Amino acid sequence: MKIALAQILSTEAPEENLRQVAANATTAAAQGAEIVVFPEATMCAFGNDISEIAEPLTGEWAKGIKALASKLGIVIVVGMFVPGDNGKVQNTLFIAQEDSVSHYTKAHLFDAFSFKESESVESGKEACTVAIGQTQIGFGICYDIRFPRLFIKNAQEGAMIHIVPTSWGRGEGKAEQWKLLTRARALDTTSFVVAVDQADPATEGVDVSGNAPTGIGQSAVVDPYGRDILRMQGRPELAVVELDLGLVKQARSTIPVLENQIQF
Repeated sequence: MKIALAQILSTEAPEENLRQVAANATTAAAQGAEIVVFPEATMCAFGNDISEIAEPLTGEWAKGIKALASKLGIVIVVGMFVPGDNGKVQNTLFIAQEDSVSHYTKAHLFDAFSFKESESVESGKEACTVAIGQTQIGFGICYDIRFPRLFIKNAQEGAMIHIVPTSWGRGEGKAEQWKLLTRARALDTTSFVVAVDQADPATEGVDVSGNAPTGIGQSAVVDPYGRDILRMQGRPELAVVELDLGLVKQARSTIPVLENQIQF
């Protein structure tokens, strides 16, 4: 399976971000990718009033993504914001296939490192796996990657790939933690981890003052043995990686951690 990682730098304007999605998805499809993955908060970068731009999954922004997926014949995974209850929004992945749509709502909210996502965001309650072709894929968003049980549950449901769009906040030790966590979740689940972060704004001369998690780049693909297949730098970039799904079956036979799991 060929998967494209679109490490973009979202702006405050959903229309501009939709154009970025279209340009990258078109290139990915031309390179033979079956899926193209965009970061968390693709619809609008953190640090802006996301409640003002949030739209339902049936809204115009999501319709634009769905139309693009149908036109190009590629699955698009993209981070957006959906209205929630009590004035909050939901931090959501919109998963558009040619003839269907799915979504995952971020379960673990980023109340850490002096940021309080729960003040404006409503948490999701359900894990999510989706069949794309013959392959089951599990989903997480950013802070979710610190919680192994979500990924183990997805793998036990048959997920061979985990897709994790992210807007990873900068800070001391954060890049090292990101590398460790992407590798650890691959090992926990003997699955591929495809983790796509926002590009680092500093690489494009964009002001990064404040504590909003605006991304550090370093998007990655990690194999079921915890080995990096791809590790990007900070700048906006599109890369296409071919995953050998036979490696998942091999790893699960060699290191049967899912089968050997004990429930305490």
